[in-house]
Amino acid sequence: MAMSTGGNSGGPMSEINVTPLVDVMLVLLIIFMITAPLMTHRIKIDLPKANPNVKEEVQVEPMDVAVKEDGSLYSGDAPVTEAELKNQFAVAANKSPQPEIQLRADRTTQYKTVRKVLGFAKDAGMVHVAFLTTGNSKE
Repeated sequence: MAMSTGGNSGGPMSEINVTPLVDVMLVLLIIFMITAPLMTHRIKIDLPKANPNVKEEVQVEPMDVAVKEDGSLYSGDAPVTEAELKNQFAVAANKSPQPEIQLRADRTTQYKTVRKVLGFAKDAGMVHVAFLTTGNSKE
């Protein structure tokens, strides 16, 4: 209960009543004092140990496919037909992990030829395709 000593007894009080604030702070202090030790409790478990001698990922040699301006196809540096390229894609698609196709196309090659090679790869089930280009050159 707030009381005023002297002065204008009929007017409003200008002091803040801090009693409810102190009560709330003491309750919060008690709650934190009880719950803080419970939060530091740790569960002990026996974790497995990693074997540093095991390699995580096997590196697979990528397939290099080149398409020239006239539509001729090359696997690596050897010329191939469309049927041979389809067979190579089918064999590579069954490997685990699957190799990446690195596709190099001449700048003036028609896109329909490149799209046809991508269709062969998709039909075989290949999912990793990269397009190789030249870097920035100052011309």
